[in-house]
Amino acid sequence: MNLKNGLRHAVRLYTDGFRQMTWGRILWVLILAKLFVLFAILRPFFFRPALAGLDEEEKREAVADGLLRQPAAAPAAAAETDN
Repeated sequence: MNLKNGLRHAVRLYTDGFRQMTWGRILWVLILAKLFVLFAILRPFFFRPALAGLDEEEKREAVADGLLRQPAAAPAAAAETDN
């Protein structure tokens, strides 16, 4: 089976599956509506880029400062050998 026939087979599989759905269609509509609300409505208002409005040098400084302020994680191997 070559690639073209494989793609046709996959498309037929999905189209036949969607035709036979009863509750599945309603669930897909709900999923798509939820994704639309999350990405089109909520994202621009609540998830603004933290580095917006900074030039490249200020972005580098902000990221470096944030990384330096994080506490260092203890290596798992060292914690196990201390027992």
